[in-house]
Amino acid sequence: MTRLLSIVLTGLSTGSIYALVALGFVLLYKAAGVVNFAHGSLLLLGAYVTARTWETVGFPAAAALGVLTGAGAALVIQRLLADPMRDAAPVALAIMTIGVDIVLGTELSRRMGPDIVVLGHPWGGAAVRLGEVAVPANRVVALGVAALIIAAFLLAFRFTGWGVAMRAAAEDPEAAALVGVRVRRVVTTSWLLAGGLAVVAGIFLAGSPTPGLSPAVGVVALRALSAAILGGLDSTTGALVGGLIVGVAESLAAGYQDELAVFGRGSGEVVPYIVMIAVLLVRPAGLFGTRAAGRV
Repeated sequence: MTRLLSIVLTGLSTGSIYALVALGFVLLYKAAGVVNFAHGSLLLLGAYVTARTWETVGFPAAAALGVLTGAGAALVIQRLLADPMRDAAPVALAIMTIGVDIVLGTELSRRMGPDIVVLGHPWGGAAVRLGEVAVPANRVVALGVAALIIAAFLLAFRFTGWGVAMRAAAEDPEAAALVGVRVRRVVTTSWLLAGGLAVVAGIFLAGSPTPGLSPAVGVVALRALSAAILGGLDSTTGALVGGLIVGVAESLAAGYQDELAVFGRGSGEVVPYIVMIAVLLVRPAGLFGTRAAGRV
């Protein structure tokens, strides 16, 4: 029982990090119809800036600088690449972000080399004990931070003018513009927030029990994309639920990999995609996604 509880708690904390990245995917898709495959590189970029500056300015300032860097890089991608292609097909935009991901990811990998880069988390490798269960303090902090951020977004979507503008722009950009919604500003804000959220997730992903930052950390964005698709690419609630489901499923598969040896070692890495495919077979729009209606 203790083992199961430890695995589930680890899965929930990991899932909350996935949810932050998935929320970025959802924000961009709702506002601009873009699936940003460069999310992993933005995550890696901001975490790398944090890792290289924390010894000089301290961890809080370095983390803030990393988040601003990720948001700024997302803004550059929007203004220089996405805006000129705004009338292109969605698949063309997606391919463009894949190209950005390859270029940026390759350069960051070259700079980091084979070494593991430490981010200097104040809580280090400490653990929090809940009865007989020990959970890395980094994951506990991540769970708390993710809960606060996601709750703030859900409330903002429901009760603020920005949230109303976001929902209007997502529903019908042309009609929203006609009634005074500044659609371009909504899209820009979405790019900035998505880039910042990715970096927040990256900072926690590079902490305990992970030894530090490496290029492999950027791959997590693909798992978060599976969480976003599972929950529904146009649903903020779906990003949260999808992230938690993927995190717990991955943790269970990794925790019981000896019992699941028939599926091969490392099966936990493919479980997010298996769960996504299983859900999409039943609900093609995701758990909370809006099914598009078509006239026959």
